[in-house]
Formats: sequence, structure tokens, C-alpha cells
Amino acid sequence: MKRKVLCGFLAVCVFLNLLVGFRLLTSNAATNDHGVDFAAIAGFTRAIQVIRQDYVDRSAVSYKKLTYAALHAMLPHLDPHSQFLEPEDLKDREDETRGEFGGFGFTISRKEQAVTVLATMENSPSARAGILPGDQIVAVAGKSTLNLPIEELNQLLRGQPNQRLALTIYRPSTKETKDYEMRREMIKIASVVDAKILDTEQTGGVKIGYLRITEFTEPTAHELAEKLDSLQAAGMQALIMDLRFNPGGLLTSAVDVCGLFLPPRTLVAYTEGRDAAQRREYFTDSENTGRPDFPMAVLANGLSASGAEIVTGALKDLKRAIIVGETTFGKGVVQTPIPLPDGSALWLTTAKYYTPGKQVIQEKGIAPDIESAIDSDRERALLLRQRGGLLTPEEQKLVQATPDTQLERAVDALRGLIIYNRYAKG
Repeated sequence: MKRKVLCGFLAVCVFLNLLVGFRLLTSNAATNDHGVDFAAIAGFTRAIQVIRQDYVDRSAVSYKKLTYAALHAMLPHLDPHSQFLEPEDLKDREDETRGEFGGFGFTISRKEQAVTVLATMENSPSARAGILPGDQIVAVAGKSTLNLPIEELNQLLRGQPNQRLALTIYRPSTKETKDYEMRREMIKIASVVDAKILDTEQTGGVKIGYLRITEFTEPTAHELAEKLDSLQAAGMQALIMDLRFNPGGLLTSAVDVCGLFLPPRTLVAYTEGRDAAQRREYFTDSENTGRPDFPMAVLANGLSASGAEIVTGALKDLKRAIIVGETTFGKGVVQTPIPLPDGSALWLTTAKYYTPGKQVIQEKGIAPDIESAIDSDRERALLLRQRGGLLTPEEQKLVQATPDTQLERAVDALRGLIIYNRYAKG
């Protein structure tokens, strides 16, 4: 098998050299009518040949290693989200979308070249260690993350449970750098958490339901439907859905979540690529029955990304929910997995997402209806409150002394809407 692959690769190289040589001999132009740069292809092919022939360490220059290295460098050069996934990386990605994987329990992305923590999962090693969304991973096992592709970094972070790994974390809010040593665990994502009726003393007697979606995975819409059933059975009059620090997840899950609040066959988002044929529209299910039209608010912040932005944008544009908080992250691109013959894949950006109101999400984010910014101390208190147990006495004191002002603004908005609707109906 290996011999066949090698012969095939050599044949391709020879063919490309012959093709390029013929084209350069028969044309003064370095490119053809279709924009193929034969000189560049010839240079790339020649580089592989020279490396294979002359590099000092023969074991380092297998065709697989060279090809993988080229693809790892090529994809992130296009944009921060395009990646090359080796077979093991692809399996990790599939495990994550199913809602279970091994690691430290945080989600990362590049923001202004820094590897930034978007979210930490409750009761995960990273949450217990005190790592917060917004923290930046500077190094893993002593290896700098500055020019490290995200998937290569994920491969370092994930591994066998119970193994320890050293991380260096920089916190922009305090300008502190700290070293951590954490043990990997199997992580199971609980995507819909903290469902409850808020204290009526806090809501002025109105029964306002609250729940938080940590990430959009396969079971999220089903989990959410069950939580909504319980809240409605408890007499819920309005709902606050918290998408703060939600890094996104599966598009299908985000669309299904919208379907719980919108009529059937409602446009939730659409994509546009390089040409009109790549436009695709995403609708709620045609058999969707939806929920009662109770007043609703969505909490969002600068680390609400991807799928969270699709939900936020749709519910805002369709006037189904009031958005409270801060402008979202601004990650709105279609990542298409393109499988390759050896089990690896290109995770390629092929289009951008738009809201039903034709607003592009990428790099712009979704602006709130009611802006409510919080400083770093309030944000830390919010994250600690979400983390729940295992707080130090100092952390408990901070949480108790720091109200969630964004939640309070959402409560006020819903109370005002309920009062207005009551008088409008006479």
C-alpha cells in the first residue's frame, strides 16, 4: 500500500513538472486563463524534491510528514478558523460535537493572534483551577502557542485521562501570568444548566424563568425543551436565556434551539460564499409547534460566539427577544469539513453567516438592544457564580458582594414589557 502511495505521489510530481515545463515553454505567461500559477506549483514541487533528497535527517522528510506540515501551515494562513485536521484531530472534533471528550474542559479560539479561552465547563479541571474566559494560553508543556495552529494545540491539550500537563496562562484584565499543572479528565458537556424561576423578590412578583446554554451540542435542543416544560409547569411568565460565554457549537443545534421559540419554516440564518450557488438558507422545522409567545430576553457578551451569535441574531431580527449585554464575539463563518483519502480533512471556511435581517456576523458581532457593559471584577464574579462550588472564602465574598447587573437589566426590561402589554390589552 505504502509503495503504491509513494509511486502515485512521484507520478504526480513528474506529471506536474512536465506540465509546468510545457506551459512555460509554450507561453510567456506564468498563469493560464483559469488563473493557475504553474511557476508557483513548480516551485512547490521542486521544494519537496530538494527536501526529500538533501535534508540531513531522512526520517523527518517522509511524504506524509511534509504534506501534513504544508497543510498545517497553509490553512491557518487563510484565516484564523481554517484548519487541517489529521485523522486523530478529526475524531476529537467529532467526539466534542457529541458532547463528550477528554481534556481540561475549556473552549479556545484565536482572537487578535492570542489563543483565548472562550468558555470553561462547570466542574472541569480548568474551572476548578480558576481559569476564566478571556484568559490567554501562552504556552503548553513549555511550547509557545504564538504560531501554533489551533488543532495542533488541541492535540497537545487532549490525551489520556489522569495525565498531567503544564500550562502558562496570561490574564489581560490583571496583566498577570501564571503557571498551572492540571490533570486531564473525561469531560461531558451539560449544555443547558441552572434552569429555575428567579426569586420573586428580585423580579417584583413576576415569575421569570432563567436558564443558561453553555454550548450547542447534539442534545441541546432536547435538553432545552425539557427545561422549558418544567419552567412552564411552574407558571413561568417570561424567560431569560443566558448565552454569555457560550462559544457556539453545532449549527443544526442552534437552528433547532431557535425552532423552540419561532414559527415553523422561519428563516434563522443564511450563508453566502464566493458565488450565488453557495447561498444556503436555514429554517426552523416545518413541523415545529413552537412555544407560547411569552416575553423573552437573551443575555450575550463579547465571548458569545458562532452558534450563540446565530441564535442571538435571529431572535433579535425577528423581534422574538430583547438582547441585553454586550456586542458578541464576531465569529460567523461556515466551517466545512472536506475529507481527504487518508482519513484527514480540511476544515475550510467556505462562506459567511448572515442574520435574517441581512447583517453579517463575522468580525462585527451582534449588538445588544440594551447595552450593559461590566468591568473585569464584575465579570470575574459572574464567572465564579456560574462555576458554583469550590470557591475560596475570598471568591465567595466577591460573588456575594457583586450583583449581576446584566441579569438585573434583563429582569427590568421584561417587567416593563409585561406591564406595557397588560395596559395595551386594556
